[in-house]
Amino acid sequence: MFSEAFVHRPPCYFIGIGGVSMSALAMLLHMRGVPVRGSDAQEGEYTARLRAAGIPVHIGADEEISEDVVVFTGAIHEGHPQLAAAIQAGKRLVTRAELLGRLAEEYPHVLSVAGCHGKTTATCMLSHIYAESGKPFACHIGGDDLLLGNCVSRGGETFVTEACEFQRSFLTLRSEVAVVLNCDRDHTDCYRDEEELLAAYSAFAGNAKRVAVNADDARAVLLPHAVRFGLRSGEVRAVDVRSEGERYRFTVTENGKVTAGVRLNVVGRVHIYNALAAYTAARLAGLSPAEICRGLEAFCGVKRRFERVGTFHGVPVVCDYAHHPQEIAASFETAERLCRGTVRLVFQPHTYTRTRDLMKEFVAVLRRAENPVIYRTFAAREDFDFAGSAVALVSRVPEARYVQSPDQLRDRLLSDVREGDLILALGAGDIYETMRSLLDRP
Repeated sequence: MFSEAFVHRPPCYFIGIGGVSMSALAMLLHMRGVPVRGSDAQEGEYTARLRAAGIPVHIGADEEISEDVVVFTGAIHEGHPQLAAAIQAGKRLVTRAELLGRLAEEYPHVLSVAGCHGKTTATCMLSHIYAESGKPFACHIGGDDLLLGNCVSRGGETFVTEACEFQRSFLTLRSEVAVVLNCDRDHTDCYRDEEELLAAYSAFAGNAKRVAVNADDARAVLLPHAVRFGLRSGEVRAVDVRSEGERYRFTVTENGKVTAGVRLNVVGRVHIYNALAAYTAARLAGLSPAEICRGLEAFCGVKRRFERVGTFHGVPVVCDYAHHPQEIAASFETAERLCRGTVRLVFQPHTYTRTRDLMKEFVAVLRRAENPVIYRTFAAREDFDFAGSAVALVSRVPEARYVQSPDQLRDRLLSDVREGDLILALGAGDIYETMRSLLDRP
């Protein structure tokens, strides 16, 4: 079934198999009968899941690779021992993005969701729509849906996937329906300017038969498209929007005609756009409004997306993956509406280039919070750059306090939090695990 290197379903070795997307791809191949194994730098939730499914996982970079096909992520550099050995041995090297594109080619109908933020949630919503419809489908998610996990394989001809703009990886996808939620400036290590970023999104849209874009996003609406969705404009719109404890109800109209009533079970106004994106994609794929509404109401959240994880000395703690200024603003605004005291913001910068190049935007949004706590930078794939460090960020936010260890974070929070407050821990790095380690025990 696989094209080119995968035509005979050869065994595959994954370097970095413990990542959310890599583990999903490994699992999808495994469920199709492809022999799969791999390695990762450390144990984690996904390595445990893979082992439970019967996929061997080695911790470390010293395992010999006997497989002819080696899959690796953009975070793996050529100097990595296993990748270097694979190159020297002349093995067939396939990037994560290439594998996703080739897997998608096996399905006649591909629905892909792109955007600087919201794509994981919208992809999960779309997956729930198919799950509730009873139609066979498969999905690949760049996050962890609280019910579906990061992948589903139920046969059929439809493949739902998150489409990531990092390193232009979404250009491997040829979609029947593509969605663009927004085109905010990000990944400045990959794109020199906004023009390059928009060119990549335009190419992604050009690879699709039909495209749905956010009518309320000034950049996304410039892309070639078939349908627009939004609250203020668009062919598909949310009207009569009302909130019930930050969980929203709204009516959907198509070209001015009422077609559905939607009740979301996740908090945050931003999810109206995610739901409209999923609704529009599903409609373009031929699903009915009733089928779509059942799926949207079945969706109950994504891990690390405004997830209430417990309490810290009796104060509720919410963790969110937000690591872009726009995401921080949306999460903070939602928390403020839910909190009767003070929102105690904890933020971990993710990558030096993003922090450096969006410094002005980060400073503006962080200054909205009272005495925000800035945790040490999660460097990910990057080398140290003081200009984009957490210390540099704190120096521009006089109200902020810098901490670099779990103990310092605990002490800082103990001195700040009061009854009625809410702790909001934001970031795409290890702040999630760090914050969870400080929670009150049952």
